[in-house]
Amino acid sequence: MKIYIIAGERSGDLHASNLISALSRLDPSLEFRGMGGEYMEQSGCVLAAHYKEIALMGFVEVLLHFRRVLKYLNLIKKDITAFRPDAIVLVDFAGFNMKIARFAHDQHIPVHYYISPKVWAWNQKRAFKLKRYIDRLYAILPFEPDFFRKFDWEVDYVGNPLKDEIAKFKPNPDFLNRHQLGSKPIVALLPGSRKQEVEMMLKTMVALKERMDDVAFVVAAVSNLPDEVYLLARKASIPLVYNQTYDLLAYAKAAVVTSGTATLETALFGVPQLVVYRTSALSFYIARQLIKVPYISLVNLIAGREVVKELIQEDYRNEEVERELSLLINHEGRIQDVRAGYNEVEERIGHKKASQETARLIYTSLEKA
Repeated sequence: MKIYIIAGERSGDLHASNLISALSRLDPSLEFRGMGGEYMEQSGCVLAAHYKEIALMGFVEVLLHFRRVLKYLNLIKKDITAFRPDAIVLVDFAGFNMKIARFAHDQHIPVHYYISPKVWAWNQKRAFKLKRYIDRLYAILPFEPDFFRKFDWEVDYVGNPLKDEIAKFKPNPDFLNRHQLGSKPIVALLPGSRKQEVEMMLKTMVALKERMDDVAFVVAAVSNLPDEVYLLARKASIPLVYNQTYDLLAYAKAAVVTSGTATLETALFGVPQLVVYRTSALSFYIARQLIKVPYISLVNLIAGREVVKELIQEDYRNEEVERELSLLINHEGRIQDVRAGYNEVEERIGHKKASQETARLIYTSLEKA
């Protein structure tokens, strides 16, 4: 049997690769082809395209690069037609993947969606479109099944893949020495994994060094971005550690985290964090009109309350970041409150192994077809 799988950013690439590995254990004869990155390729997927060509953020940024996105949509559609898969597996990356879902549905190819599009955040009626074009939906956030029941749709909650990834992680005992990190408390700076994110977020993060000289700031960098993206950090002599975010979090006292999956990763490591986000003024204006949820971080959304402070757009400025970060490093009451909230989040996520559970459900569906 043949499976076509599509991921559009680094985290999706990782989760897709784990899903490929889990499916391969169930049936080593399965063939995989699709769009993704190095993780998927290492797991045995033949890549028709690399996600880095279209990993964009923000409404305006996507519009400005529409021709590029359209080019890759057409490329992937043609590749699917040539490959003739028994199923399509879409991983997150909603804007692109929903167009592929409709195409696959029209071609009578079963569509499985792992890591649900966040239709609960804005324009919730998009759930009807998901239901129309997707055969099976695998949710990774514990509140999602209840949301989709409002649309008379039973979806599968499979657990959260981040929890699986962190459970198998073993910290490098030589990490501090290797990067010449001394005795100061470490503050992890996580500016994101996409070029536009890092460019928007890093300036304020780097400025913390001049304001807080009693801690050691370290940037979690990713190797799929060009070196010049991190130039501000290099000029400020802030260490960069590439593709070692989990090692950094394992030793960090606190963290400043760009909103996204990294907020949940940081919580599962038990590291007190400040969640920050900034985008272009026009993208933010559009988002503010559309987004209907009270928080932007997964931690707060899962808990259903403010566990971690969020500084968004104009609130993301030096004074506010310094004030909250100082509390997370020095105020024991604040630290304990955050960690108590993290415990709530972990309990709600539960103990299912997401990749294995999703692989089992997909493979069972394929066998029945």
